[in-house]
Amino acid sequence: MFMDEEDEEVEEGCTNIALEWPPRPSVCDPTPPSPSPASPTPKLEASMEPCDKFKFEWRAFPMPQIDPYLRRESFSQNIGPTVSFTNPYEAFTAIWDREIIEVIVRETNTYAQQLTTTMLVDGTIRPNSRITRWQDTNVNEVYTYLAIVLAMGVVVKSRLEEYWNTSKDIFNTPGFSAEMKIDRYQLLSKCLHFNNNSNCHPELLTRSQAKLFKIQPILDHLNTKFSRLYNLSQNLALDESLTMWKGWLDINQFIRNKAATVGIKTYEICESQTGYLWRFEVHAGHDASAVQKDDPVSGIVPALVLRLLNGLEHRGHTIWMDNFYNSPALARELKVRGFDCVGTLRTNRQFVPSELASITKKDMTVGQVFGCTSGDVDLMVWRDKNRVAFVSTYHGLATTMCGNTLKPTVVQDYNICMGGVDRKDQHLAMYPIERKRTKVWYKKFFRKLLNASVLNSYILLNKNQTLSHRKFRKALVTDLLAAHKKPAPNAPITAIVHCPAQYKFIKLGSPDRLKRKCAVCKKRTITYCKVCNVPMCVFTCYEPYHTSLK
Repeated sequence: MFMDEEDEEVEEGCTNIALEWPPRPSVCDPTPPSPSPASPTPKLEASMEPCDKFKFEWRAFPMPQIDPYLRRESFSQNIGPTVSFTNPYEAFTAIWDREIIEVIVRETNTYAQQLTTTMLVDGTIRPNSRITRWQDTNVNEVYTYLAIVLAMGVVVKSRLEEYWNTSKDIFNTPGFSAEMKIDRYQLLSKCLHFNNNSNCHPELLTRSQAKLFKIQPILDHLNTKFSRLYNLSQNLALDESLTMWKGWLDINQFIRNKAATVGIKTYEICESQTGYLWRFEVHAGHDASAVQKDDPVSGIVPALVLRLLNGLEHRGHTIWMDNFYNSPALARELKVRGFDCVGTLRTNRQFVPSELASITKKDMTVGQVFGCTSGDVDLMVWRDKNRVAFVSTYHGLATTMCGNTLKPTVVQDYNICMGGVDRKDQHLAMYPIERKRTKVWYKKFFRKLLNASVLNSYILLNKNQTLSHRKFRKALVTDLLAAHKKPAPNAPITAIVHCPAQYKFIKLGSPDRLKRKCAVCKKRTITYCKVCNVPMCVFTCYEPYHTSLK
């Protein structure tokens, strides 16, 4: 096989190329060859995009190997938030700013009017229907609504009505009813909307655009905000996430190894260390019209990967993917664009040599490795309990001791860096705000995105702080309610009514009362004004005194 160190001969038809690609002077050779004076200087574009980019010439790994760190793309970017934040409210409203909330307010009010009109025309509206009490919402109320939704993820109850329980027992949660009545909460949930139905013209949209039309403004807004507010570290994980949806839905997907199993699938780019969601794309069917047979990376899956990574080129990021995405052609394309690519591989992919693809589990002993390289792309097959294939653009055959077992370094690194999306999902599972039942799929998916945006807000704020995730959420809910609290109605102005009264008796049981000098006539009297607390004669001086005050 390609691993034979003693066989220095190259097969006929193969060339012994360097470990870097496009070919450059070897790092081991201190005197790189000078170019021929007769040959013209190649253009930069030609050296970056050679015409034989997908011509793979596999050979054995050279010995000694170049250190993986020398082959890896250099990374020197600033990591962390692009804007500094001082509290949870600032971090959250940097994502859910007033602009997108105003869009939700406008579309919610429009949909409420459309719904009422439709019910009136159909005759399905009743005098006691909740929709008859609809009043247009506003920005402060929507922020309050979001705070209540987030609070339901911290205070988890099985039924919605239990949050508005007012009984004097241990299950009482008076804070929810103090912020919003349950009828208003249910009415807002029913009318919550993100895009005007009148603007939907399926004949002008692609199949995927038509399916996601209802929630497209939210998807575009969050993708923009997530990528602008954070600079990613070197290791990025690309994987799927699933939002459970058991009802009928055309875009439903089945993924056996996910906790939800059936639901709405999203392809996500997450930071491996923190789980920060940088960009995502909802699976709504694949468009195969742009696939070109002569271009290996124009396929559905490679094109998806390149769309998700758009804007990160030539920064030195390493992309960790599983065998659903990986292929030698994609690995080379990413290397040309300044990425490193590592992950498991299906050996039936295009350009995988037949010698490597034909190796079975029975042909290997535990711990044995077979592999080959084409310079910038390395392929390996390793036997553990089962046969596992890997592709990498820099690992080579480096090994690491894991306990008492010697394993390829690519295996250990893959186990560490591949879990970015799973790490995000584990954080969100503790606060299941999207588990509440709803008949509309995009409203549940909106809650999933809201939940993910709170985790991103936490990562944005917690870069230089030690606040726990739970404390962050509680502080965020408190700050949202305080900043957007509904102003209390002005207290009614009570008219001041002046009325006369008599002084008390001198002694208990005595018929005589106390007397004071009248403020008008100066005579002693037993009557006074209760408001003014001034003695005055009732019949002669009471009216003249109060007239003079006006």
